[in-house]
Amino acid sequence: MAERQGLIIVNTGNGKGKTTAALGLGMRAWGQGLKVLVVQFIKGNWKCGELQAAEKMGPDFVIRQMGQGFVKKSSGDAIDDHRSAAQEALQAAKTEIMSGKWDMVILDEINYAVNFGLVSLDTVLELIEMKPSSVHIVLTGREANPAIIDRADLVTEMKEIKHQLHKGIKAQKGIEF
Repeated sequence: MAERQGLIIVNTGNGKGKTTAALGLGMRAWGQGLKVLVVQFIKGNWKCGELQAAEKMGPDFVIRQMGQGFVKKSSGDAIDDHRSAAQEALQAAKTEIMSGKWDMVILDEINYAVNFGLVSLDTVLELIEMKPSSVHIVLTGREANPAIIDRADLVTEMKEIKHQLHKGIKAQKGIEF
């Protein structure tokens, strides 16, 4: 069997499904015997369905919620807490990527973290460049930086056509979380 060539995969765009697609890819990889780590840069303390699923999948599919929740540019002093959490998540991701323990690492909402200045683009690019050749890295979030897109092997843009929230239908278990 040929040696695995680790890919850089980006899920971006304004439509729903970036994280969901990454988790589906992670599940596919796990089903093929790969070890998958998901580091969530924004989400934190949410009781999402994917957390419950990951617990049942065992130690070879792990989700780490390391964020402080969604951040807005007008977050004021709280932005420092978000920045600290995101930088800690990036350091943890780097350590785990280099550990040899994981075949795929999903950096959920990292593009969002870059856009809001929570982590530097240069640090993310360095991480991409230094990854072991066999490790797949998946980066999710809106407005992926062109420099990240340039380094990617596969980029998918989710485009919103229609969303139930515009009809007043609230987020539902199993769909949004």
